[in-house]
Amino acid sequence: MQTQTDSPDPTYTSLVAVGDSFTEGMSDLLPDGTYRGWADLLAARMAARTPGFRYANLAVRGKLIAQIVDEQIEVAAAMGPDVITLVGGLNDTLRPKCDMGRVRDLLTEAVERLAPACKQLVLMRSPGRQGPVLERFRPRMEALFACVDDLAQRHGALVVDLYGARSLADPRSWDVDRLHLTAEGHHRVAEAVWQSLGYEAEDPEWHAPMPVALPPGWMLRRTSDLRFARHHLLPWIGRRLTGRSSGDGRPAKRPDLLPYEGPGGTHL
Repeated sequence: MQTQTDSPDPTYTSLVAVGDSFTEGMSDLLPDGTYRGWADLLAARMAARTPGFRYANLAVRGKLIAQIVDEQIEVAAAMGPDVITLVGGLNDTLRPKCDMGRVRDLLTEAVERLAPACKQLVLMRSPGRQGPVLERFRPRMEALFACVDDLAQRHGALVVDLYGARSLADPRSWDVDRLHLTAEGHHRVAEAVWQSLGYEAEDPEWHAPMPVALPPGWMLRRTSDLRFARHHLLPWIGRRLTGRSSGDGRPAKRPDLLPYEGPGGTHL
């Protein structure tokens, strides 16, 4: 993981988060039915250090990299924040048909437009859980991450390596849909980005493996698999086949770059 080391106590006054459901915060569900997620957690920490800190989150679930480029990149660049985080392209790799050359070109376009528009651009190697469903897509994912590494080197961006974190490969870090992180997973991602930006670690072992636990029994695993297939996998396949997205018609999570306070007006 590349880390900023120029200042032991960096001062950033604004953050804009760009991306899809991962950055929107699914499945870190709050009591009011909204999602929090790592970007909100990170913004709250940064706001606690810097009075007047401003935050925008343009992410919308289900977005492909072309949609992120068309709908979010120019908006984020125009805001001119200190920090921009960009995570995108993974939804493309999970589609039955994926033109990785096109994905690389669009990600390159996004980075070339965002890097000059902020003080620090942050990219990520997204986490990948263990299990058979994602195995067929893993070569595409790793090709995407190789592109991320190359772009970061060429444009001075930071790369947060979540893919290599054993804690985030653990199924216990993932919600029942097996596509989105739990609240604990989002906390670990926020910590990873926080450290990459040069802040003092609050959890130095965020990437360490979770404590060993007895695996669930055969019957419990089969019941869980059936529930997952019925409630998450089949609807997901249906959307892919019909060209629909879970984010169709949804606005950006936090479209304006405004002073940030956590839910209820208090810092998280």
